[in-house]
Amino acid sequence: MLKLYDYSDSGNGYKVRLLLNQLGREYELIEKDILAGETRTPEFLSLNPNGRIPLLQTEEGSHLPESNAILFYLAEGTDFLPGPGLERAQTLQWMFFEQYSHEPNIATSRFLLRHRPDSPERQAALNLRRGPGKAALAVMERHLTDRDFFVAGRYTIADMALYAYTHVADQGGFDLAPYPALNRWLDRVAAQPGYFPMLEEG
Repeated sequence: MLKLYDYSDSGNGYKVRLLLNQLGREYELIEKDILAGETRTPEFLSLNPNGRIPLLQTEEGSHLPESNAILFYLAEGTDFLPGPGLERAQTLQWMFFEQYSHEPNIATSRFLLRHRPDSPERQAALNLRRGPGKAALAVMERHLTDRDFFVAGRYTIADMALYAYTHVADQGGFDLAPYPALNRWLDRVAAQPGYFPMLEEG
C-alpha cells in the first residue's frame, strides 16, 4: 500500500491527498508535525534528506518527495495528466509556475500568519510577498478569463497544484474578490468528483 508522510495543514500535502482521493487510491497517512521538527529527525531524513513533506512511499518501497513530482507520478496513465506533447509540457509549465511564482508568496504568507504570529520579522516578510503574490493571482486570472481549466480544456494536476494554496489564499491575507475568473475556476474545481477541502485547522 502507498504511504504518505504529510502534515494536514500543508497545501503541498493537500494536493497529493486530493489526487489520491479522486483516483480512489488507498493509502496510509502518516502525520508529521513540521512545527515540532518531526521531519528533521534522523529517521525521517534517511527517507528524505531534504526533510520536507509530503513524501510518498510507493508500493515498491521507493520514496518520492516534492508534491508536484508526486502528482506527476500518481497521475501517469490517467485523465489527470495529458499524454506526451505540448499539453503535457503546459501542465508542467503551470506546476513550475505554482512552485516558483505562486507558492513562495501565497503559501508562505499563509504560514507566517497562521504559525508565526509572534515573529518580529513577520510583517516585513509579508510585505515582500504581497506584490508578487498578487502578480501571480493576476497571471492566473488572465489565463482563466476564457478557459475553464488551466490546460487541455479539462481538470488536470495543473489545477490541483494551483488550487491547493489559492483556495485558502485569504488565510495569507490575499483578497480574491478582484479575480472573478479565478473564483469561477475555484468553484469548478470544488465541483469535481472526489473533491474535499483542505483542513481549516492543522
